[in-house]
Amino acid sequence: MNTIQELKDRRDTLTLEMKSIQRDLMPFEEALESPEVIQQGRQRAVQDEINDHKRRIDSLGLEIHLLNQKIDRLEALANRESLAAGYLSGMATWKADEMELNEKRSSIETRLQQVRQSDQEDMAKARQAEKDAATAYAQAVAWGDVEGEKAANVEAQKAAKNLTAAVEHHRRQQLLITALEQELVTIDLHIMEAQKEHAKIENNAAHLANTVLEEKWNEAAKELLETGGKLWAARNLIDRDSVALMKLDIPEQGERFGSWTWRELADRSRQHNLIDLLAA
Repeated sequence: MNTIQELKDRRDTLTLEMKSIQRDLMPFEEALESPEVIQQGRQRAVQDEINDHKRRIDSLGLEIHLLNQKIDRLEALANRESLAAGYLSGMATWKADEMELNEKRSSIETRLQQVRQSDQEDMAKARQAEKDAATAYAQAVAWGDVEGEKAANVEAQKAAKNLTAAVEHHRRQQLLITALEQELVTIDLHIMEAQKEHAKIENNAAHLANTVLEEKWNEAAKELLETGGKLWAARNLIDRDSVALMKLDIPEQGERFGSWTWRELADRSRQHNLIDLLAA
């Protein structure tokens, strides 16, 4: 099995080769439209060179892609403990951030509701007081109550002054409400970011778990195949057929797409003698 460094060296070699071919391709692409090539009728030959270069580039690109996948897989398996610890720490951090932001959001939303309700109540009271003062003044005038008219006039002026103050307070409260609403928008964006980052790390962690479990599956399958090979050999020694084992079909996981079948057992059985089987 190639080491990670050997695979990286191979990738670097292929990358340099691909870049060299890409550089060699450029003159052919430029020549394809040149009057000289057209006059000489060499377009087909030049196009063949272009196609050949592109095929080689595509082939190298695919090989590099597969090498990258293999390198990533091997590095993930080699560093799985530290990667897992990092993922768990990262998820915990973003989840804690989200909880803290939600608490802050709840506090601000509560404050916003209080400000809105208080503002509405204060304006309603001020308007009602002015209306009541106006009604009292009108009634005093209607009944010819001079003293009542004076008192109502004083109350009306007081109510008007209070309403003016309430309107100014309302203006300031609206600014506060707008600021609190904007803060909620900002917090919501931070919450979305925390959720997004948590989901990203969670996805990476799930891929790591999948890779590790695929490898464990393959290791367990190979252990089963080793035992199966010995069982096949033992049955051969006692002239008993292995029809039931011929149903074996274990899918290999990971970067390879294939299955282990009874042929693997038959091949392995040839490696064992009776002494091996008795020591199993």
